[in-house]
Amino acid sequence: MHDPAKLKRLVKDLIDKENWSGQKTDIKGDAYEELLSRGAEDIKSGAGQYFTPRPLIQAIIDCVRPTPDDTITDPACGTAGFLLAAAEYILQEYGNQLTPEQRKHLSSGGIWGTELVRNTARLAAMNLFLHGIGQPTGPALVRTKDALAAPPDKRASLVLANPPFGKKSSITVYGDDGTAAREAIAYERRDFWVTTTNKQLNVVQHIASLLEIHGRAAVVVPDNVLFEGGAGETIRRRLLNEYDVHTLLRLPTGIFYAGGVKANVLFFERKPARPNQPWTKKLWVYDFRTAQHFTLKQNPLTRAHLEDFVQCYRPDEDRSKRVETERFKAYTYEELVARDKANLDITWLRAPSLDDADNLPAPEVLAAEIVEDLQAALEEFAAIAETLQQARGGDKGESTEPALVTD
Repeated sequence: MHDPAKLKRLVKDLIDKENWSGQKTDIKGDAYEELLSRGAEDIKSGAGQYFTPRPLIQAIIDCVRPTPDDTITDPACGTAGFLLAAAEYILQEYGNQLTPEQRKHLSSGGIWGTELVRNTARLAAMNLFLHGIGQPTGPALVRTKDALAAPPDKRASLVLANPPFGKKSSITVYGDDGTAAREAIAYERRDFWVTTTNKQLNVVQHIASLLEIHGRAAVVVPDNVLFEGGAGETIRRRLLNEYDVHTLLRLPTGIFYAGGVKANVLFFERKPARPNQPWTKKLWVYDFRTAQHFTLKQNPLTRAHLEDFVQCYRPDEDRSKRVETERFKAYTYEELVARDKANLDITWLRAPSLDDADNLPAPEVLAAEIVEDLQAALEEFAAIAETLQQARGGDKGESTEPALVTD
């Protein structure tokens, strides 16, 4: 707002005259949430990386169905969208049935998050507080730290997460000459199945260790988690064997603020140790990517678009009653582990070709998708160029001795 007169009218005539202390917390919270969503649209600032599409969050919550007795966490909570949606679901579904102990549990430690970026953690804490979750003098509901750095000190019955994408875990190291470099991190944790610098694979391992027995998780992961060899194969085989990996939602591009992202939602549950007998019986894959076209402006994702998946998921019934459809297929444990590298990047639908002109999306939608893909490709090439430049600098003997480590 560049006009001082308009700013003065906003503050004097609107904000100052409103009795904010008399408003319900959800009104202020909804206004704050809208501001966060508007901020996420600013691609240049990078704010979108902390913002998960709310229709996707709502669909996931409708599948996992949080309860008042759950302990709920998000190890990369961003602006706390998952935590907020889980709390709102509990309040809507249970309402007056909540006991005083359950209300205290929800507001004083039953829901918590972790966020690496300090300013984003403040946004998350404010978001929760404005929606009536947490107390000014109560325990901190958002911890500011690297969730992957150490084994969890507290486990959860429900983990919801959309970690920032990017394969490498890294920190910025400043040398004595003031130059900055990015260094990969390989976390040495005894509760991890394998040591790797791949951040996304480490997130999956962390969430697996974060769950209590019979706890459940829904985590957004990029495609490389499904097919990458080496550490990726080891993690997938251990996960299929020791956990019940029961559902995979393949997401379309065009729904995240980071362009060209190919992601999935993986649903799994932790089970007690059972040697020589895998817990995963069937992995149900829902292909919501093939022939689906979304953009942030012209054709945005809505909750209605995900209704068929939620119905196929059958959140209120035994999963044994699931039925295969054109987009929903089941694969047995034996089929999965027999695939090369236990590859879970499974597709069977055929995308429409140029010969199927009647089924192709509108030209403006195709154009927007092309722009997003090109932007994503440029970002990847820029990251590669930066890595090569740093490696070349190291070869020339430039100073890499760390003087200061930051987030």
